Amino acid sequence: MSASKNRATNSLLQSEKQSLYRFLALYATMVILGIVLLSLFYYESQYKLFLSDKRATLAQYAYIQTKRLKVLHHYFPEQREFPRDPRFTSAIYDIEKHPIFSLNHNNHVHFDEEIYLQEGYIHFVKGLDTYYLGTRYLVIEVEDDGAWVGAIWRHIALYGTIAFIISLIFGFFLAKLFLKPMRDSIMLLDRFIKDTTHELNTPLSAILANIEMMDKDVMVEKNRKKLDRVTIAAKTVSVLYKDLTYLTLEQEGSNKDEVLNVKEIIEDRVEYFGVLAESKRINFVLELEEATIVMDRRKFTRIIDNLISNAIKYNKRNGTITIRVCHGMLEIHDTGVGIPEEKIPFMFDRYLRFNNSEGGFGVGLSIVKKIVDEYGMRIEVHSKESEGTTMELRW
Repeated sequence: MSASKNRATNSLLQSEKQSLYRFLALYATMVILGIVLLSLFYYESQYKLFLSDKRATLAQYAYIQTKRLKVLHHYFPEQREFPRDPRFTSAIYDIEKHPIFSLNHNNHVHFDEEIYLQEGYIHFVKGLDTYYLGTRYLVIEVEDDGAWVGAIWRHIALYGTIAFIISLIFGFFLAKLFLKPMRDSIMLLDRFIKDTTHELNTPLSAILANIEMMDKDVMVEKNRKKLDRVTIAAKTVSVLYKDLTYLTLEQEGSNKDEVLNVKEIIEDRVEYFGVLAESKRINFVLELEEATIVMDRRKFTRIIDNLISNAIKYNKRNGTITIRVCHGMLEIHDTGVGIPEEKIPFMFDRYLRFNNSEGGFGVGLSIVKKIVDEYGMRIEVHSKESEGTTMELRW
């Protein structure tokens, strides 16, 4: 029992870790997205600040070049050399934005912007009121060394990393704080289920044993029907008890694999569920060939019990359950209510039930899927509403 409790606790801790990791992954994604958006905003603001710092210098260059153009205009055509400066290059354009003369490296000009950065060069566009040499626009160009970009990215990397680490630490403690009440509740529920399951064993075994010992032949018909109802109730609880026992105590135990006769086990379990089937006047049709499988008997029995129990539970009155067995394949078909096609992929989820009018906790098929996956088998579901469901198991 102690080992089982340890396994259950480890399973709970593993589930808590998975929830923590999922939360942190989502939280980290949101933090990264926030940092990226802030980085873009920071980059844009630094870019505007950089151009603002350059504007005063380039405006001074434009003023100097305008004076030189004025001198050239007065002495033209005797003086024909366009004024140059080692600190910048320039270009002049007419009123229709056609180039008159250019020393610039990049001649793609944005006349609607005063200052901008393009392809490694900064342009300052100045409109002239006096058309010296027919000039309407003067464009000053200086080369950008890109040092400011490197500085910005270093700041983004440094502060972004610090912000990410701090946010992740905060998120970790926040997640632990939020998960603690859930963990306490799950631990309390887990202990309750284990204690309840353990307490059910003795009275349930006594009820089933005494039912088996009763002689129905000496009973009047009225008492025989009452005993059948007690038997149905006891066996329904027994299936639920075995599922809960498997979930809380047995699922992590070591397997005792052996060669199982599938036909014999099917016949035995059909006989066991006979009273439940008769209560809904359900008829079994068995098409059983000789077949074997190597696995743990208790786990294979859990698969069969849950599939037959569901076929009875969700079948119609006067319905039929057809069970076929051949080499490497088991098929159980019922004429029940069926399952909507869009819900079939979710039918093996724990605690999920598709018909609230029927009892159960919705753990049976999740147990089936867990065992099937453990042994590398394959289970397929074919269902149509109001026509029935077919469960096909292959190994």
